[in-house]
Parts: sequence; structure tokens; C-alpha cells
Amino acid sequence: MTSIPENLINLASKSPNVKAAVVCADQKSILNAINESIKLNLINPILIGKKNNIHKISEEIDFDISKIEIINTESEIDSAEISCELAKENKIKIIIKGNLHTDILMKSYLKKDKGLLEGKRLSHIWHMTSDVLQKPLFITDGALNVSPRIDIKLHILKNVIEFTYKTGLARPKVAILSGTEDPIESMPSSIEAKQVMELAEREKLKADVYGPLALDNAISKKAADIKKINNKVAGNADVILVPNLETGNSLSKIMVYFMNACAAGIVYGGKVPIVVPSRADDEISKLASIAAAIIASQ
Repeated sequence: MTSIPENLINLASKSPNVKAAVVCADQKSILNAINESIKLNLINPILIGKKNNIHKISEEIDFDISKIEIINTESEIDSAEISCELAKENKIKIIIKGNLHTDILMKSYLKKDKGLLEGKRLSHIWHMTSDVLQKPLFITDGALNVSPRIDIKLHILKNVIEFTYKTGLARPKVAILSGTEDPIESMPSSIEAKQVMELAEREKLKADVYGPLALDNAISKKAADIKKINNKVAGNADVILVPNLETGNSLSKIMVYFMNACAAGIVYGGKVPIVVPSRADDEISKLASIAAAIIASQ
């Protein structure tokens, strides 16, 4: 059984009853997570979607929604548009994706007339916890930016550093991942990792950033020592900045399915954070993602 990350719940509890829009809320697993979030006084939700379906599913799971605001819509697009309008008008602080495709929600969020981007680049961040980990591990970006350029990776880096501050890390240790610890021309991600590190140093970011590092050197002190890699990040990374979406997506899913990890995922960098769970995510992961979004919204 996946364990709920208590650090996220405790931090989120410091900002109780955050106003949240649940887009296409007619989904059993997301309504279960919403119900649990309400019991923990984490959110005050607005349920958007097909009202009859929402009521039917709520009855099936014994979730009393009689005092919750529901906005009836008949399409995914309308639901997404309404949630983004609520964000634009400062009526909500987080958006939670329910029973709709992520690209439909993101298309509404990215519209210029919504004004939700605030000059930043959006990126996805996973907060990973597991009984076999000594501390949370942040992975970015494994769900939104497919093959980001170096300048986009710097945006991704700044987003994750900002989020880690909110979780209590004063100076996060960021490993820029590749397949080697040496920059070599035959492995472009290693060259890019070094370039991102140099940009981070130039901008004097309040974090220890090093790359390239292979995964073992990033998280295992023993592996780093054997290879004589001596810096503040090697063997003790808080954050893994991956070279592309496939790497981040695979790494997070390996941790979920082989390490029983809890993956709390959010889209960060806009006016309001977005919870974009996969249909395969369990309710604990969705609850943890809601808690992460609340922390990100502060």
C-alpha cells in the first residue's frame, strides 16, 4: 500500500480550505480524493461537469456534496474554460483535473485572454516519496515539456527550485541528469547538462546545481565516491532535472511500480498550479498531488 506523504499534508494543512476548481468532476477516484481532502480541511471545491453524473458517483461512494457548489456543463471544453475563467477572476487558487484529457485543459489554460501564464514557462514537477527513500525526490519535467531546449530547461530549473523552497528546502541540490558524469559530444544531453549548470551559476540561483550526472552518481554517495565525483550534489540530490519527458516519465513510473512510491504531480509556473493526475494514479497519489498544489499556490 502506497503511503501518504505526511510532509505534504502537514504543509498543506497550514493553508486550510483552499478554493479549488475540479474540472469534469464525474470520476470516482478524483471524487474520493476530493472527499478526503475536505475531511482534512485542505480544500473548498467547486465541482464542474455533468451534474447528474457527479451526483450519481457521489452517492455511490457515500460522498455528501449537498453543500458543495456545482457548475453544470455538458462538455470537457466548457468545463476547462470555466475553471480557467475562475482562476483569471481570482475565485480559485488551484485547478484539479478530473475526467478529461490533459491537453484540453492545458489548451484553455494557455489562452492569452486568460492571462494565467504571467511571463513564465509552465513545467511539471513530481514530488516522489517512498519507504525506501530517506527524503523526497523531485523529478522535472516528465509530463509537459517533451524535449526542452537549454533556455527552457533553465525555466524548468527555476520552477522546481521555487517549489522546493515552498516545501521547506533552503538550498536544494539539483542533479542535471544524463547517462554519464562527463560531458561528451556523443551524448548531447551531457553537453546540455553542463550548459544548464553554467547558466545556473551565472544567474547565481539559490541552489546547488550540478551536471551532467548519471542517476547512480546523483542519488548514491557510494557510487559518487567510487567514481571520485566530489561536489555538493553528487550522491545527495533533492532534485533530478531530466533531459526529456521520456526519461522523467519512465523514472517516476519505475519508482511507483517497483518502489511503491507515491507520485504527487503538479504543473507549476502559471497563476494557479494544476493537478494533472494520470487515469492510472491511485487516490493517495491524487490526494498528495492536491496537497502539493496547495503548497505551490502559497
